[in-house]
Amino acid sequence: MKIEKTKILTEVKRYVIITFALLMMAFGWTGFLIPQHVLGGGVSGIATLIFYATGISTGISVFVINGILVLISLKVLGPSFGIKTVYSIVMASLFFSILQHFITDPILAGEMAPLVEDKFLSSLIGGALAGTAIGIAFTQGGSTGGTDIVAMMICKYRNISQGKVILFLDIIIIACSYFVVETDKIQTIIYGFVVMGVCSYCIDLVLTGNKQSIQAFIFTSKPEKVADRIGTELQRGVTFIKGTGWYTKKEGDILMVVTHKRESQQILRIVKDEDPTAFMTMNMVMGAYGKGFEAIRR
Repeated sequence: MKIEKTKILTEVKRYVIITFALLMMAFGWTGFLIPQHVLGGGVSGIATLIFYATGISTGISVFVINGILVLISLKVLGPSFGIKTVYSIVMASLFFSILQHFITDPILAGEMAPLVEDKFLSSLIGGALAGTAIGIAFTQGGSTGGTDIVAMMICKYRNISQGKVILFLDIIIIACSYFVVETDKIQTIIYGFVVMGVCSYCIDLVLTGNKQSIQAFIFTSKPEKVADRIGTELQRGVTFIKGTGWYTKKEGDILMVVTHKRESQQILRIVKDEDPTAFMTMNMVMGAYGKGFEAIRR
């Protein structure tokens, strides 16, 4: 019963974080990019192109395009991903529609007004917000929809950065703005590439930080107690290595643990609770693959 309750709370937390990420992404687009006629990538970029050409709300276009992609992704990524993605699409469309309605300039008869007048600064802020939001959604097993779905399907079978896949797709989308925007065509494409680069960098930054792993060696007089707590509280495996202290000339067990960087403070707390006199080292590892970590891909 307690395990089920924990799972439910964890899942609710994931949805709350995904919702916050979607709001952040929609705010980046409607507050900084769309009003400045700066085009980014992804389905949001396609929806913006449609908005410039026809006036159809980006919220509607995001919903329709993403709906088609979800039907494809259900088979590849599984139903659990599909549920989060459907939720993300609905919420993203809602946030786009609401924010696009409220972020307007009354002097310009309801036209969208940028929150920052400088076009380059708007590109940087909008791209950073959108990229960070996509990265956060990925860490929770969800998606903001669109090319994120395509990237996750590709990365499921190929060991390639999600940011790089999205970068390639965004180049194609932004290049299409040349045929839609009537004035400042080249300038629009250049600013679009700025948004694309910032967005891709922020995605990889968030994902890399989330996946960073550490390797810890723990020298303690209570190895069994420390190992039991690490296994119970963190669900991490612990390896016992026989060693001899040259100063004391005593044999003992050295604990080796590989875990995510974000869990390092919990390990420090456990070691301190069980054996305040313990000695411990931590090192960053280039990568951790296999059960409990990133899957080994071709």
